[in-house]
Amino acid sequence: MFDTLSSRLEGVIKKIRGKGRLTDDDVDNVLKEIRTALLEADVNVGVVRDVVARIREQAVGAKLSQALDPGQQIVKIVNNELTALLGGETLKITYASRPPTVVLMAGLQGSGKTTNAAKLARWFKSQGRQPLMVGADLQRPAAVEQLRTLGRQIDVPVFSEPGDPVSTARRGLEEARRLGRDVLIVDTAGRLSIDAEMMEQVRQISLAVQPNYTFLVIDAMTGQDAVGVAEAFHATLAIDGVIMSKLDGDARGGAALSVKEVIGRPIAFASTGEKLTEFEQFHPDRMAGRILGMGDMLSLIEQAEQHFEKEQAEAAAEKLMDGEFTLDDFLEQMQALKKMGPLGNLLGMVPGMPKEMKSAQIGDDQLKPVEAIIRSMTPLERRKPELINGSRRTRIANGSGTAVGDVNRLVKQFSEMQKMMKKMGGMGLGRSGKNKKGQGKKGRALPAMGGMPGGFPNFN
Repeated sequence: MFDTLSSRLEGVIKKIRGKGRLTDDDVDNVLKEIRTALLEADVNVGVVRDVVARIREQAVGAKLSQALDPGQQIVKIVNNELTALLGGETLKITYASRPPTVVLMAGLQGSGKTTNAAKLARWFKSQGRQPLMVGADLQRPAAVEQLRTLGRQIDVPVFSEPGDPVSTARRGLEEARRLGRDVLIVDTAGRLSIDAEMMEQVRQISLAVQPNYTFLVIDAMTGQDAVGVAEAFHATLAIDGVIMSKLDGDARGGAALSVKEVIGRPIAFASTGEKLTEFEQFHPDRMAGRILGMGDMLSLIEQAEQHFEKEQAEAAAEKLMDGEFTLDDFLEQMQALKKMGPLGNLLGMVPGMPKEMKSAQIGDDQLKPVEAIIRSMTPLERRKPELINGSRRTRIANGSGTAVGDVNRLVKQFSEMQKMMKKMGGMGLGRSGKNKKGQGKKGRALPAMGGMPGGFPNFN
């Protein structure tokens, strides 16, 4: 998602960065390229027209900041506009003074509504809440059973009963109060397309449960079609926010960049993969930064905190910065890193990461040979890879089912990584704002990232 747009906009920015002054022709060319980039990303035509007009007004009409050169000023304007397009501020969830806080899920069939109901329930659990899910999608065969299966995976109960969906939703609210559950998530029926019957049913459910939040689930792959869907649902339900599903797909991003401008409601959450863990609050400013190649270290740190023990991560960062990080440590970090999702996604959050590495799809196929090579080494070789001579390399290659050249590349790249990370020290890529003792204001530390210069060795 956004790869093409990001590549185009980074190219525009590269042309103007550092320029002492911008002529009218420079501004016209920049705006033309931005317009083309947004249209290629399948952004709604009307939205593109308005955004380009606002950028032009600010770039031409406003006095440029004395602290920024003209090129930097354009970057700042584009960043602000992208942030606004994506929703402006992160939606902050506030809870009902009298529980439960009721969340109504709406959307077309196939948008991922039921799966995202479970993902949202899991997110609420991570916030210390006790959710209950209601299966009010009684039209689609096996929809309730799907919700129950997902509920068992995340240990969240599901209420449903056959008959009328409106009655089921109302009874679910009563059940949540009886059980003392403080969040109620109501999964409603979808259709293959918008129709009056579906809209009336979901409107009646909304009247019955009086939701605190109504979230519209939109498939990011639908592009501009998402605008019509959002407008229709918003006219019926007064949507509070959007859950964007399949944000990890190869769609161009038009849906995400159009919905807020059209219905005035932000993207609240994003589903970034098929797993129930691949779901997060949506931060417009961070996503804008990633699109413009500025990285997203805050999200990277937050993901690391979810999957790494604090003490383990800080110890790894200490070793890394002191030059004591071994292949044993690297193997341990790589195992934990795999839990954070595709490495290509993580590399995209690192500021200044080359485009080739951001788009890399590094998965188990690339990691398994690395693990096999390290496990074929002796404990001493893992601590001191400089001891690995020709005969040792042959033994390791035979034991791991790889070639000697693969072993050579791994050892060389690990050595380069050690040198690079030691130089970076307190720059934030090994740990966030830590001094020599690993202390920081927020006590945060990142793992080694599993990254090596040039990416992982190619074993194909």
